[in-house]
Amino acid sequence: MSASINHSAPHTLPVTALTGIGSQSAARLEKLGIHTVQDLLFHLPLRYQDRSRIVPIAELLPGMTTLVCGTVEFTDSIQRGRPSVVCRIADASGTLSLRFFHFSVQQSQQLKPGTLLGCFGEIRYGYQGLEMVHPEYKIVACAEQLLETTLTPVYPLTEGVSQSILRKAIKQAVALCLQSDSAIADWLPHGLLQQYRYPSLTDALQTLHNPPPHLSADIISGGSLPALKRLVFEEFLAHHLALLQGKLAYKSWQAPVFQLNDTVKQAFIEHLPFRLTGAQQRVIAEIENDCRQPQPMLRLVQGDVGSGKTVVAALAALMALNAGFQVAIMAPTELLAEQHFRNFSTWFADTATQVVFLTGQLKGKARQTTLQALADGTAGIVIGTHALFQDSVYFHKLGLIVIDEQHRFGVHQRLALREKGQHGGLRPHQLIMTATPIPRTLAMLQYSDLDISIIDELPPGRKPVVTSVISSERRQDVIGRIEHWVAQQRQAYWVCTLIEESEVLQCEAAEKTAEYLTETLPTVRIGLVHGRMKAAEKDAVMQAFKNRDCDLLVATTVIEVGVDVPNAGLMIIENPERLGLSQLHQLRGRVGRGNQDSYCLLLYQSPLSQAGKQRLAILKESNDGFVIAEKDLELRGPGEVMGTRQTGQIQFKIADLERDSDLLELIPSAAQLIHQQHPDAIQPLIQRWIGHSRHYAEV
Repeated sequence: MSASINHSAPHTLPVTALTGIGSQSAARLEKLGIHTVQDLLFHLPLRYQDRSRIVPIAELLPGMTTLVCGTVEFTDSIQRGRPSVVCRIADASGTLSLRFFHFSVQQSQQLKPGTLLGCFGEIRYGYQGLEMVHPEYKIVACAEQLLETTLTPVYPLTEGVSQSILRKAIKQAVALCLQSDSAIADWLPHGLLQQYRYPSLTDALQTLHNPPPHLSADIISGGSLPALKRLVFEEFLAHHLALLQGKLAYKSWQAPVFQLNDTVKQAFIEHLPFRLTGAQQRVIAEIENDCRQPQPMLRLVQGDVGSGKTVVAALAALMALNAGFQVAIMAPTELLAEQHFRNFSTWFADTATQVVFLTGQLKGKARQTTLQALADGTAGIVIGTHALFQDSVYFHKLGLIVIDEQHRFGVHQRLALREKGQHGGLRPHQLIMTATPIPRTLAMLQYSDLDISIIDELPPGRKPVVTSVISSERRQDVIGRIEHWVAQQRQAYWVCTLIEESEVLQCEAAEKTAEYLTETLPTVRIGLVHGRMKAAEKDAVMQAFKNRDCDLLVATTVIEVGVDVPNAGLMIIENPERLGLSQLHQLRGRVGRGNQDSYCLLLYQSPLSQAGKQRLAILKESNDGFVIAEKDLELRGPGEVMGTRQTGQIQFKIADLERDSDLLELIPSAAQLIHQQHPDAIQPLIQRWIGHSRHYAEV
């Protein structure tokens, strides 16, 4: 690379241009998404250490992470239990133990009595009072040598990359790009910076990598610092722009045009065993309008539990079939896929359409037959789980993809299905459905690439579910109520939840509950469904429940989505305090599907925390999923509501959804301004914050 390029744009240099970064370190840094000098500048601190003052030993408290200085009194190796070396240091106010588990003889010899040590680490309770385990330590001549005038940044790491390697590399990057004339480009318009009183990019980065002496770690982590706010704003903006770019890119493709003949549509609607609500008709009209365009539809349909999203998808499917195209419908669980399969098979029974089913469980000849029907076009609709992504699945002419509960699928999976639909320069229309109402602020961030429709009306005759909050001490009363309920020819669910993520433990809990209830209620026919059962077993139990051959269904949260049994009007949820409000609302939505009164009993373990009481009270008072989602957001924060651990989830470098959610409101108008007046800033902003994961936005 020529010197002139280096001088004009040092931020574009590869990290190997820096002193101390060889090819091995560069390969490790790539795991952190760091390829260039600019990537180092935007690899921002997670938190800060305060080494600006030495704390007297007598003032130490458990949980503090701090700097101490003392003279070694003795060093001893302990052989009982896990071998360790303990060193005791003292200052004028008291003594402190240091404990090391990984230790060399040479280190033991360094820590001779009389040596002055500076130590930095976390204070904990040990065998002999307070101690530091594996502190960073330094032998010094005087305490002043330890003090640093500013906070020390702590960066996100990966295996083989230490804090010191990163700090040295970032220091060089800062010197190259922020302290020279060839400053890094600031892509935020000057007017925006003035409007929100944000500092320049150079100042903001300098502040966070090298905080000035007057800043404390608490001030920075609190989120009110203008330097931090400015960078969070820019990161949110980059994600929003990436989604909008993805939408534009997707919309620039050609898609098949569907025209639905009114006679065909009316005949289909008249055959349905229920009447469509006004909200369903409105959403169907929005979908029809999208599918008449030669660009692909990208629409999210949000509707509360039981609002009738599936039949809306069926009408979209009818449009595709009518135009000679195939439809793929993907559900997150086999149980839900099976239910969609039964519904679609019934609704399309009078048409010439072949509806097929494809999951990982389908094997051998049956699988080959299904794959053949998709490849040659004899099958019009395929319903399945993520098995639809597999390489062996080919479509003759895919025109519409319907994804149910899309937040349960990773981005890679959704991409794979969309790629399958490309043929003859056309891309399929996409319809995404969710029964998890998404609060408006989160929808702006996560779904700004989608047009959103809301089914905000329940079918006529649906009665709200009466919800009661009951302590588990009254468990026997609740069990007695089941007997009375079943005597009236009604059915019930008993849902077992466990705090452990382990599916095995959840299934064991459900099995034990089913055994206990079978002993206690000899006249009640009890079925059991959990995640470790084979699909055929689950299906048989669900079918028996649907056919009224079973009175009480004991289940784990696998029944959260999509099981429809109108005669089941009682639901008991154990340990509801362990689930999120939206998930509880989803479970409750399994009852109240007929025209009789329905009940949901939340059987909690006492004592309930204040937050637990608040959450269960919200559920008791409201049956509106959107109200519940907004309250859930207030109580649990965005990270938990969005399920930040999910695959395909947005990962932020510096933004924190909990702390910074107030900035989300400002993003759509800023994005619009940049699109209209500064389009050249879009790609650099996306590249700077999101880098190489750009194409995900098109999903």
